[in-house]
Amino acid sequence: MDKQILLGVNIDHVATLRQARGTLYPEPVQAALIAEQAGADGITAHLREDRRHIQDRDLILLKDMIHTRLNMEMAVTDEMVAIAAKLKPYACCLVPEKREELTTEGGLDVVGNIHQVQWACEKLADAGIEVSLFIDADEAQIDAAIKAGAPVIELHTGRYAEADGQLSQVEELGRIRQAANYAHSAGLQVNAGHGLNFYNVEAICAIPEIIELNIGHSIISQALFSGLSQTVKDLKQLMRQVRQYTA
Repeated sequence: MDKQILLGVNIDHVATLRQARGTLYPEPVQAALIAEQAGADGITAHLREDRRHIQDRDLILLKDMIHTRLNMEMAVTDEMVAIAAKLKPYACCLVPEKREELTTEGGLDVVGNIHQVQWACEKLADAGIEVSLFIDADEAQIDAAIKAGAPVIELHTGRYAEADGQLSQVEELGRIRQAANYAHSAGLQVNAGHGLNFYNVEAICAIPEIIELNIGHSIISQALFSGLSQTVKDLKQLMRQVRQYTA
C-alpha cells in the first residue's frame, strides 16, 4: 500500500474572518496559493446555502488560480449540483448541511437519502467531477455510498476528535480503522477529516487505508501564531513522518 498521505487544506475560515466585517480581506485565494506553495496537495472550500463564508466568486477564482486540486464541499441540492457542474472543480464532497449548525455535524445519511445522493453522484460524474461522500464510520453508510456510485468516501473524524476521555477516543479510533479497512477492501478511496489538529492527527495518519486528510479550522487557527505557510509545512511533515514509520 502506498505510504504517501495527502493534505487538503480547507480555507473556509479565511472567508469567515472576511465576512465578519464585510471587507475585501483576507482573501481566500491568497491563502490557497500560500498553502499550495507550502506543500498542500489540494484546496477545499465549502459553498454553503447561506454563503456564510465562501462566496461563489471565491470558487471561480480558486478554479482559475490554484495549481493543485479544488475540492468543493456542498450540500446535495439542485442549486449546488448545478453550480458544480458549471464550475467543474476536480472533486466535490457531498456533505450534510443545516443552517443553524456552526460546522458540519456528523456524516451524510446516504442510507436515508440514497436516491437523491445517487442522482447527485451521476450528475457530477457526468460533468467529469470526482465525487466523494462525507460519511460516518459505519458499514451501512459505506455500502450505501457504493450503491450511490461514489468512488471516494471521506470518513467523519469529529467524534474521535471530540471524544471525552481516552477510552472513548480509542473506541472511536477503532471504528474509523474498521471502516477504512472495510471501504478500502470494497474498492473505495478513503479520505478523512473534521476536527483534526496537531495533537490528534497522528493516530489517523497511521491508518494505512486513508489516502487524504482534509483539515481547515486548526490550520487557520495555528496560522495566527506560526503563519500559514509554516503551519502547513509543519503539519505535512508530521503526517509524512507518521506514515513513513507506520505504513
